[in-house]
Amino acid sequence: MDRWLPSTVAARTKLRVTEKNSLMFRKQYIQRISSILISLLAATSAIAQTPTIDFVHEVVPILKQHCSGCHVGQEIKGGFSLNSRSDVVESGMVDLEHVNESRLLELISSNRQDEQMPPSDRPRLSSAEVDVLRNWLAAELPWNADFSFGKEYYDPPLRPRRIALPPTHAGRNNPIDRILDKYLIDRQLEIPPKVDDQTFLRRATLDLIGLVPTFDEVKRFSQDGSPDKREKLIEQLLARKIDYADHWLTFFNDLLRNDYSGTGFITGGRRQISQWLYEALLTNKPFDQMTRELIAPPTDASRGFIDGIQWRGSTSAGQTLPIQFSQSISQSFLGINMKCASCHDSFIDRWTLKDAYGLGAVYADAPLQLHRCDKPTGQQQTAAWLFPELGQVDPASPRNVRLQQLSLLMTHPDNGRFARTIVNRLWYQLMGRGLVHPLDAMQTQPWNTDLLDYLACELVDKNYDLKAILQLIASSEAYQSASSREPPVKAAGEFVYCGPVARRMTAEQFMDAVWQLTDAAPNTIAAPIFRFDPSQVDVESIKLTGQWIWGTLTNNQSPADESLLIRKTINLQDAVISGGAIVTCDNAFTLYIGNREILSSSDWTQLQSLVLRDLLKVGDNTLVFRVSNGGTAGTLGPAGLYFEARLSLADGSSLAIRSDDSWEFNRDVPQAREGRLSAPNTGWERVSIAEPNVSWNQMLAREGRQKMAVAELQSDRVPAVRASLLKNTPLMQSLGRPIRDQIVSMRPTELTTLEAIDLANEPTLAAAFAQGGDRWSAQVWSSTAELVDSMFVSALSREPSESERKLFAEYLGSHPTPDSISDALWSLCMLPEFMFVR
Repeated sequence: MDRWLPSTVAARTKLRVTEKNSLMFRKQYIQRISSILISLLAATSAIAQTPTIDFVHEVVPILKQHCSGCHVGQEIKGGFSLNSRSDVVESGMVDLEHVNESRLLELISSNRQDEQMPPSDRPRLSSAEVDVLRNWLAAELPWNADFSFGKEYYDPPLRPRRIALPPTHAGRNNPIDRILDKYLIDRQLEIPPKVDDQTFLRRATLDLIGLVPTFDEVKRFSQDGSPDKREKLIEQLLARKIDYADHWLTFFNDLLRNDYSGTGFITGGRRQISQWLYEALLTNKPFDQMTRELIAPPTDASRGFIDGIQWRGSTSAGQTLPIQFSQSISQSFLGINMKCASCHDSFIDRWTLKDAYGLGAVYADAPLQLHRCDKPTGQQQTAAWLFPELGQVDPASPRNVRLQQLSLLMTHPDNGRFARTIVNRLWYQLMGRGLVHPLDAMQTQPWNTDLLDYLACELVDKNYDLKAILQLIASSEAYQSASSREPPVKAAGEFVYCGPVARRMTAEQFMDAVWQLTDAAPNTIAAPIFRFDPSQVDVESIKLTGQWIWGTLTNNQSPADESLLIRKTINLQDAVISGGAIVTCDNAFTLYIGNREILSSSDWTQLQSLVLRDLLKVGDNTLVFRVSNGGTAGTLGPAGLYFEARLSLADGSSLAIRSDDSWEFNRDVPQAREGRLSAPNTGWERVSIAEPNVSWNQMLAREGRQKMAVAELQSDRVPAVRASLLKNTPLMQSLGRPIRDQIVSMRPTELTTLEAIDLANEPTLAAAFAQGGDRWSAQVWSSTAELVDSMFVSALSREPSESERKLFAEYLGSHPTPDSISDALWSLCMLPEFMFVR
């Protein structure tokens, strides 16, 4: 019989054992095992006596501080290089067999000014630091494999750089084409050919509004003979406000880690910014203004981004709210990964622990205690901005002032990094690969610096209009050229541009496209947003009838430090299908529905809007407001709550709710716990009507009617539900939609086993295709070929080839059934041509 026996720790020797020598073998085996055990025990003892060395956190800081000025990169004075472990070993400065005889230890321990290192005019190593290096040598120089002092990091310029555009080539005058044509010509590469109209239509529609073109849109565009039809299409797509906002909500939800369910929401440790974000997209709010409102929120509507996630239980120093703030604004707006520097000085770029904590201290209530690898260092860090060349945050200012200062510094016109980061993200969305790639590595050399700088300056020149940049890119011949699914070509490690890279649909795009084909979109949305185009609503016809209410008033005033509960119970005879409310309170309020906190604001000058559709149930619903007046204690001041709502019910009726003298107040104000409030059952009195002052009237006149118009929007004017407005599902998650407890700027590009399984038999997907089979079979078709043509145009924006038409027609037969049509639709949606934006 054969047996495998150990002869050393690292190898095994195969021995042939027979009955004749088995006794001798067993004796040798026992001796061999005993020898190995003794050797292992000796080795273990030796290891136990050798100090554990943390190269990254113990050795590197010493070498950086005392040696890197003369012995890393191109600086290798005295022939001694610290660029890599092999350089150190081969330098002759260390003796790993006789550590104490190492020349390196002699020099750093010497008192002779003519030979000591560092030189006599620089600080010496402490005895503890010398011991660390001695132990490092004794441990045979442990060194992280991916670390090198000699690596030179690209440091992009801070300020914008304006370029001179190259000459036009072959009549291609778009600035993007002028830059890329020169790039291709200089490298003797072919300019990729232009795609046909159907391919362009599908690509642009998916990229700009996230939908596949309808059958009618494909036919209309194909028959349009005007030479500028592509430019007109781009303008028309970007003008579809709701479709645009629905689609780009996915991008910004990923980037700002906003969602409608998940970690932190149940416990009140996280807030959405959905309504604010949707309004910003719907109105095409300039990106610099969006950023300022995210960093220094004017109201609670946009506060959820900087407040991060309040994790339950104990958390590491790198997950506190101030450090989350530091990481989030660095990644989202600057493409900087501050997570490494939140634990220790980064080894991949120039950001340090103090940089991360300085940014976090802008958000914090007090200077932050530095923690290196979750251990306190005994040092504190005050608020500081990363680029003092543009100005600095005043650490002595109040928190809200520091945030405002930071928001202005981030969006400063001279902060080229801010503009470059967002245009790089937009380029990736439309072209399949960033000018800097990956997107959150903006310290990386762009493959075309001129193009990145041009787009960044163009964004600033266009007042940070994101649609203007999307239009510029989509109008270029580069965008409209043939794409490839092949991996990007690299020459000597450098990315070589050859045209757009085909991209997989996002989970949301895929679901929307399937629902377009099958008419199987859900009926309700989860996003608490108002989804309407203001231009389609007659705002001037809106009449506001609410009254300002409070508890007991003295000469129309209330004690400055007074807090009350104000409530109203409404009865609904049927389900709410659409509707919302506007609310504000001088000075502050928190709204509870079903004892659960829904909305709060401490700025009465900002009228808050609220979606009520998913918050109210059939039957009684009690709205409880915890309100408080402001001002100096012991004085009187104006105080009032204003509320008005318009609801549309499933039975076709409408309901208006307004604050008036039928509401009740209570002086007993219990403390809320984890976002929940238990209101008292007794002690309720009728409210008083407060006479509105000039400031209140001006605020309502400024924005009241426009926001109230949303509540009157009828359900039959609401577009089809989109996947971006729904909570994440197992199917969408397997298709790549993140859970958004972290910022995500690039989704997975590879097919997973789970995704393949779900695409084959996931129940909700199967139900959608079954509904599609019913829908398509209910229509009258002159022939099976007509049905096949319509399915291909609707799914792929092109007619089938003769072989495809024949194949599908033979399968469907002369009398297609709902089941056979369902299978045909499913097979079309499983094609790479369907799943890719190409």
